[in-house]
Amino acid sequence: MAVTATAAAGAVTAMGLAASPAAATPTNTTALRPGGTCTAADLGTRHPYIKTTEVSPTITHFKGWYVTEGTTGSQTISTSTQTTISVSVGLNGNDQGSFAVETLGTVGASLGLNVQVNYSSTSSASNSVTWNFSQPGYYGVYKGTKKVTGTYGSLNCNRVQQDGGSWVLKWIEGPGSGSFTTYTTLEEGAVRCQDMVPAGSIMTKAQELLDCGSAAAKAEHPAGAVAPTAKEKRDRLVQRPALTSGTSAEQRKATGRSARAALNCEPGAYKIAVPGKPLSWGAPLLAADGVRLRPSTIFSAHLDNWRLCNVTENNGVLEASLWNWGNGGCATIAAQNAATEQAVVQTAPCAEDDLQRFYIYRDVPGSSKIGVQNKYTGSMMGHDRYADGEFIRQYSSGRQDGTGTYTLIGV
Repeated sequence: MAVTATAAAGAVTAMGLAASPAAATPTNTTALRPGGTCTAADLGTRHPYIKTTEVSPTITHFKGWYVTEGTTGSQTISTSTQTTISVSVGLNGNDQGSFAVETLGTVGASLGLNVQVNYSSTSSASNSVTWNFSQPGYYGVYKGTKKVTGTYGSLNCNRVQQDGGSWVLKWIEGPGSGSFTTYTTLEEGAVRCQDMVPAGSIMTKAQELLDCGSAAAKAEHPAGAVAPTAKEKRDRLVQRPALTSGTSAEQRKATGRSARAALNCEPGAYKIAVPGKPLSWGAPLLAADGVRLRPSTIFSAHLDNWRLCNVTENNGVLEASLWNWGNGGCATIAAQNAATEQAVVQTAPCAEDDLQRFYIYRDVPGSSKIGVQNKYTGSMMGHDRYADGEFIRQYSSGRQDGTGTYTLIGV
């Protein structure tokens, strides 16, 4: 691969990257929608927005129970698992990155419900229900919840050209969408066929399991458990739902590491620097090390110089491989760390692999500020603190303090 140290001023101008304006504070993420205004500090962030929601009362534990005269009062009843609901976002059902938590938090806020935002399952809940039976009768003893499902999209900040030719920063629908499942707090109780209950409530769902029109429901029974109805047996088959598919970046399949790619690189080289400060991305000499913030000196050996290769552009967003001049490798997230929050960016032999592809979100022309997102994981690149030797890491929602915004400076 022939590489020269030719100045890249022309390439920078063509991409609309030059001197950067003053930093701005990140945008408030409340009710973000495509087309909303963002700032340069938001270039390194990513947020969900909720497209659709559905709330359905669901019985998770159930037992038919007959109370006779003389057996009323408080009783503790062991129920059977009816339906299992597990919290999931995208295909990574137990992914607890900040993007997944923010997605579910946004769902709860939009519906006015207190939903689970950490991975959990209703199957782990105790199945014992203690209830005070004041009257004899045929009861459905239950635990239930409101199952919340829907779809989400992903928002990224990027420059958009207006009709008059001017440029502004707006939230655009970026790569990454999928489905979610969560549930509200479990409630428990007991209900009879003759009880009047609110339509569409959890109690109504429990009453339906009693199969109140059947002969079994009307028959006399000894006190205690009643054999499951046909409906209850059918509904017990509804267990943990299959995780739904989507088109999210975190759901894509990696193409695998094939033979070394023949990269078509832009002529210029760049530093990916912290705005207004001397530290920039520095590639490692050792494969086991990661990309770190390093000062640029005469001893940097081009480890701080990057080229954009196999560049494409879609709706104003660049996609490129980041080839390092100093060690000849491409920036990547290691496959075994792809689902790990705060995984370190490394370099590896260049290959046709989505783990080595990055989206670049740009500030308006005249500014060199950018945000960087891994194509496969969907996570934004950033750092914990500004310090020599600090790793560049992936954050599923980016760094909300603006430290995920960098400058792309031609060298």
